[in-house]
Amino acid sequence: MRLIAIVLAVVLPGMALADPLPSWNDTDAKAKIIAFVDSVTDPAADTYVTPADRVAVFDNDGTLWAEKPMYVQAFFALDRLKAMAEKDPSVLSSDVLKAAAEGDMKTVAASGEKGLLEIIDTTHTGLPVETFIEDARTWLATAKNPAKDKRFEDMVYQPMLELLSYLRDQGFSTYIVSGGGIDFIRAFSEKAYNIPVNQVIGSSVKSKFEMVDGVPTVIKEPGVFFVDDKAGKPVGISGRIGKRPIFAAGNSDGDFEMLQWTTAGEGPRFGLIVHHTDAEREFAYDRDSNVGKLVRGLDEGPGLGWLIVDMAKDWAAVWPDE
Repeated sequence: MRLIAIVLAVVLPGMALADPLPSWNDTDAKAKIIAFVDSVTDPAADTYVTPADRVAVFDNDGTLWAEKPMYVQAFFALDRLKAMAEKDPSVLSSDVLKAAAEGDMKTVAASGEKGLLEIIDTTHTGLPVETFIEDARTWLATAKNPAKDKRFEDMVYQPMLELLSYLRDQGFSTYIVSGGGIDFIRAFSEKAYNIPVNQVIGSSVKSKFEMVDGVPTVIKEPGVFFVDDKAGKPVGISGRIGKRPIFAAGNSDGDFEMLQWTTAGEGPRFGLIVHHTDAEREFAYDRDSNVGKLVRGLDEGPGLGWLIVDMAKDWAAVWPDE
């Protein structure tokens, strides 16, 4: 293997020396990622891991794309609610729904998880899964983040796109494991990250099968079926993938148990936390944030051997268009 690498370096220097992570600065973070990948892909090493066991899992919001000032799916639900209310004002049957339609996010935030679920139920219930996914794709094609005046689809992190591609090139299977809605993520996962829909694990609402105009259809219903967040993430991974990953990346305490479970396994393991430290290019937040709160990861992660990626320091670029 080493001889082949030397030959390639002489004959095809551009290919052999290509930087797999060009949007990462040459800091310890980049070096540690490459060293880990080298260690598990070298057949001569004691740390070698067969391709079948090279499973990598990634949170989505705040890890693969921006989650400020509010989760993208929340913006989607609010826009749907406003459109529904224009056609039928009776849809706004509660104070939370009325506040959401009026853009009163302080009231919505004060309603907590219960209020958010009411908005989700109102805007998602009764839709065939295929229709919901298509509606999400149509919305994402033009919807913009109000804080940055950029399309949500363009606010994916270039360094993480490179990391996903690098891992796949080295024989890893890459999965999204998100607290966001599974069908919403499936609307863009392949286009945005080259991750197929069957490699998306997310939260889900209840659903039912029924015949609609003679067509077998799965319909979204009110109520939560599974929450893929915090302690739910290892459960979701175990149930869907059937094995413990060797690489896990997140950005908040909602990902803590996923990284904890991943790195507790035998053999080489890697845990990565994206720390949002770049207020100029993206957003800066951690301990006191209402979205993507990060406390345990900062306090306990280093002691558990996890890499804390400093966005301002470790990333040469944030967005694909930089």
